[in-house]
Amino acid sequence: MTTQTAPSTYAPTSTATATGVGSLFSYWRSNVELWLALITLVALLAGWWGGSVTERLPAWVATMLAVIAYAAGGYSGLMGAIEEAKRGKLDIDFLMITAALGAALIGEWKEGALLLFLFTLSGALETFAMERTRKAIQSLAVLRPETARVRVGDAEIQRPIDDVQVGDVVLVLPGERLPVDGRVLRGDSTLDQSSITGESVPVFKQVGDAVFAGTINGAGVLEVETTKLAAESTLSKIINLVEEARQDATPTQRFIDRFSGPYTYAVIGATLLAIAIPQLFSHESFGDTLYRAMTLLVVASPCALIISTPASVLSAIAAAARGGVLFKGGAYMEKLAMVNIFAFDKTGTLTSGHLEVTDLRPLNQYSESELLRLAASAELRSEHHVGRAIVARARAAGLDPETPDDFRAIPGHGIQAAFQRENHRETLYIGNDKLFMSEEMDLSPAIRMIGEALQRKGKTAMLVVRRSTVEDTLGADRDWEVVGFIAVADSLRPEAVTAVQELRQQGVNHVVMITGDNKNVAENIGRAVGVDQIHSDLLPEQKVEIVQDLVAKGKVAMVGDGVNDAPALATAHVGVAMGAAGTDVALETADVVLMASDLSKLPFAMKLSRRAGEIVKQNVVISVGVILTLVTLTVIVPLFAPTFRLPLPLGVVGHEGSTLVVVLNGLRMLALRPPRR
Repeated sequence: MTTQTAPSTYAPTSTATATGVGSLFSYWRSNVELWLALITLVALLAGWWGGSVTERLPAWVATMLAVIAYAAGGYSGLMGAIEEAKRGKLDIDFLMITAALGAALIGEWKEGALLLFLFTLSGALETFAMERTRKAIQSLAVLRPETARVRVGDAEIQRPIDDVQVGDVVLVLPGERLPVDGRVLRGDSTLDQSSITGESVPVFKQVGDAVFAGTINGAGVLEVETTKLAAESTLSKIINLVEEARQDATPTQRFIDRFSGPYTYAVIGATLLAIAIPQLFSHESFGDTLYRAMTLLVVASPCALIISTPASVLSAIAAAARGGVLFKGGAYMEKLAMVNIFAFDKTGTLTSGHLEVTDLRPLNQYSESELLRLAASAELRSEHHVGRAIVARARAAGLDPETPDDFRAIPGHGIQAAFQRENHRETLYIGNDKLFMSEEMDLSPAIRMIGEALQRKGKTAMLVVRRSTVEDTLGADRDWEVVGFIAVADSLRPEAVTAVQELRQQGVNHVVMITGDNKNVAENIGRAVGVDQIHSDLLPEQKVEIVQDLVAKGKVAMVGDGVNDAPALATAHVGVAMGAAGTDVALETADVVLMASDLSKLPFAMKLSRRAGEIVKQNVVISVGVILTLVTLTVIVPLFAPTFRLPLPLGVVGHEGSTLVVVLNGLRMLALRPPRR
């Protein structure tokens, strides 16, 4: 039985890999260990029956049975010990093999065979138990079909999923899983996205909507234009992230791993002393001394301690992924459990992020349609929520925005877009007051009052300014003109208030909102959610400064959309990204990802993290407690009761039993599910 810190038998390159080589290896490994344990048991029982019951067992038969029992029972441990020895290390397998050989040396081969039988059986059962966690994670891989039905002209061709290219049109029939990430070209249907986002209710999709590989089509027929290669799909990235998370040990696990090496050598040293001291200072027989030393070697082994953390953390990561929450590593799960301060971005986090244009206030004889067309043209290349809302409103009004020749976002202020005309260059500016305070213009109090009135209503007001630059022999002549105000508004996420309340119930004592939006809008949302502190009108670097101040006061989690909030996410102890389905930046910048942009999953993630931490502590107490108890019975008690001797089989049962207890205790995490709303 080789205890692994972060077991991995799967590389997420294809469905065949996930369900083939990895699963086959695990299947044969666990079954081979079971067969070896059975052979050991049969040889052991035959030797016991023939030698102790009938007392007619020939010596050569007894020897043969001993060899069979030791060969079968010691095979897995010996292979593991040899592999570690090649790396210059001694591990638990070495301790168990040494103890069994020691028992044979003093003529107690049956007890040594019993040790090997229980050791091999425990390894098989441990492998079986941990395989449940692996399968819970690997089940993600089988969500993606191996082939796709690609439309080529009027024909339909089945292609391997890895051969589907960006731009290919894939036909998806009712009840089928989508093979690719893409957008709907034709048709509409409801999709079960629970495998990607954790959403329990199917989502309606129509022309233009984004769809994801691994989701299940409802009753409609869809034609989907592929937007990502199979290896770059959201599902593939989720699988890769979960696999990487399995490899990332928690601080507790790293400490145990560092401790286990020296501890193993300490056990070997204590065993040698347990042999030498009685022989030098007492009249105890060598057989009794060696028997006690071999028992000590078994009961002091840290097998249960080493497996205690990964058994819990891997189960928790699998349960979280199944519930639509991705942890990038066990370390972040441990950190989230200690968080007592939450900082939330506003737009796209506490609010839905689906902004709508609410007011058009043209000035200087511009019409509403002119204001909207100019603003949409300037925002056409923008990825910001505000820009997308303006463009969507313009297109809904039948306007055709013009593509700018040059576009630049000004973080915390707004945007500027340039258009080259025949005899001049035209630049459009859209932004808040801070943008125009830094420019060469002076807004009149009357104009500023319009923006302030909109902001007092809880709306985000932006001024649109037009500037023409004409080059002549005398230099550049600039002509500034105010086009008007555009206001947008966002709605509070329905689950935001409940999520914040549940976080407080879990021990979070300070909730902060940090946003680049204006004070009035921020205060309206902040009061509705019930945050303790509101910071508004912030630039990205100012968000970082506030998070740094919070970090000095406690353990901080920053929750944002993973795009504009990347610096703040990186500054906090734990960065949590919203809406990772289809958002590459969120997957790359955050430590924890809420796939469905559902804040109700945040308390679930906290509960999962803290529960995992509790179970790790339980497992450590159990494993250390069993070791101390068995070592006391082996070494300390005989000092006061010389006739007492802990039987080696009882020590083996205690040692292997504690290992199975901590593994099964950790597997309880798989039963946790997010609440249904």
